[in-house]
Amino acid sequence: MRKMILLTPLLLAGCVTTGPIIASQSACSTIIPDSWRSPVPGAPLPAGEDVGDWVAFGDAQTGQLDKANGRTADSIGIVERCEQRDREAIRKSRPKFLGIF
Repeated sequence: MRKMILLTPLLLAGCVTTGPIIASQSACSTIIPDSWRSPVPGAPLPAGEDVGDWVAFGDAQTGQLDKANGRTADSIGIVERCEQRDREAIRKSRPKFLGIF
């Protein structure tokens, strides 16, 4: 009987759980800068008919496209890391049976 009394707290410890898992109500998309919601403007068209002006325009337009594509890749990366962080936090917060499983 004495052994049963001593073992009861150990057995009950495996049944004890932590509080409920509460995930953040804010979406990962809120981490993305608000300024990125506006489209990246195109480069201004050249005023003249000079070939050099058009070459400079093409170069500037390519730079704007690179900026827009960078925002897309960065936004996806931010959301993926945020979601991974949330999944990891939930995984770590789940109670373990007897503290080891």
